[in-house]
Amino acid sequence: MQLRSGASGFRHISFIILLSFVILQSCKKDAEKMTREELAQELSKEKHYSKLLEYASSAGIKTDKFTNPESARVFALLEEAGFGHQPSIRYINKKMPADTAVLRTAAENLVKGEEVSKVMESLEPEFPVYKNLKKHYTRLITENKKDSAAVVAESLNAYRWIHRQSNGAPRIVMVNIRGAYLTGMDATGKDMISMRTVAGKRDTPTPTIDTYATSIVTNPYWNVPKSIAIKEIFPKAARDENYLSRNKIEIIKGKGEVVDPADIDWESMTAEKFPYRFRQETGGDNSLGLLKVEIKNPLAIYLHDTNARYLFASDQRWRSHGCVRVQRPTDLANFMAGEKLLENDSLTEPDTVSVPPKWHKLKKRIPVFLLYLGADCNEKGDLLYFADVYKRDAPSA
Repeated sequence: MQLRSGASGFRHISFIILLSFVILQSCKKDAEKMTREELAQELSKEKHYSKLLEYASSAGIKTDKFTNPESARVFALLEEAGFGHQPSIRYINKKMPADTAVLRTAAENLVKGEEVSKVMESLEPEFPVYKNLKKHYTRLITENKKDSAAVVAESLNAYRWIHRQSNGAPRIVMVNIRGAYLTGMDATGKDMISMRTVAGKRDTPTPTIDTYATSIVTNPYWNVPKSIAIKEIFPKAARDENYLSRNKIEIIKGKGEVVDPADIDWESMTAEKFPYRFRQETGGDNSLGLLKVEIKNPLAIYLHDTNARYLFASDQRWRSHGCVRVQRPTDLANFMAGEKLLENDSLTEPDTVSVPPKWHKLKKRIPVFLLYLGADCNEKGDLLYFADVYKRDAPSA
C-alpha cells in the first residue's frame, strides 16, 4: 500500500510539473500573439517597468520623461535604450526609424520572463567602444563623479544614435571634432582605422553632421566657398595682380568658363558683388591636397587631404575653415571603398601640369558622423576626455 501510495504521489507531482511546463509554454506563445498595445500594457506594470527604468539609468539614460509607467512610454523607453535620441547635430541627412521588429522581439522576451539585462543588451549597440563607455559610466556613478558621468552619458547616447543611423551599413566613419581624430569601424563597431584630423578653428568651427559619403575624388579642384572668397581671396587678388596666378587660382563664371583676371576692373568691383567664383587648380599646392571625400550635405563640408601635412604633428589641430583634413587619405579612401581603390603612393604631386580630377563613386553608402564628443574610449578601453575647444559648454553671459 505504501509503495502504491508513493507511486501515485510521484505521478501526481509529475503531472503538476508537466502542467506547469505546458502553462509556461502557453504563456510564451501568448506573448507572441499579443498586440503591441497589449505588450506595452503588460510591461507598464510596476514589476516589469521598475526593472526597465533601473537598467536604462545604468546605461546613462535620463529616465525623467519615462518615470510615469504609461503603456505608450514602454516602447519609447526600449527605443531609447537601443537607438538613442538625436544629439545636438546641425545637419542630418535623414533620421532613420528604429527597427520595430527588434523592439517587438525585446518586448515579447521581457513578457516571457527573460532576464531584463540580457534583453536590453540585445537592443544596444554591440560596439566595443560602447561597452567600455558603459563600464566607465558605472564606475563614475559609483565614485559619485556625476559631472564626468554626464559627459560619458552623452557619448553613450551618440553611439546609440550611430547604431540607429548606420542601419546595417558595412562600414562607419566617425570624426570627433572635439578630439580632432577619425575612427573607421566595421558593422560591429570594431575599430578598423584611426587617424588624426585637422578640424575647424573656433571662429570657423566644423559643424556637426550626420550624413553619408558619396564618392572619392582624386586630384580635386578647390571651389572656394563664398565666405572665404569674400573675406580672403578677393581682397588679396584686388591688391596683388599676381596673387591668383601664384596660387593657381582661376576665376570661373556661369558654366565653367575661365575669366582672365586682367579683364576685371578690380578697383570698381566689391567682394560682395563679385559675379564669379574662384577655383584652385589641382595638384600638391591645392588646399584640398590630392584627395577629397565628398559627403552629402548643404554646408560645403567634406573630408580631404591637405598641403599642410605638418599640422598633424601638433596637438592643436583646429586650424581649418570648417572642413576636416585627414592624416592618411589613401587609407581612408580604401576603407570606405571596402577594397584597394588606391595605392599608398598613388597620391604624388605632378611635376608640371595639373591632373584632371577623377571621381570614384562608392558602391555602398558609408555613414559619416561629425560629432562633438567630450569623452570617448581608445582601442585599449581607456576613457579619454577632450577639451571644449569651441567653448560650447561655457555658461552664457
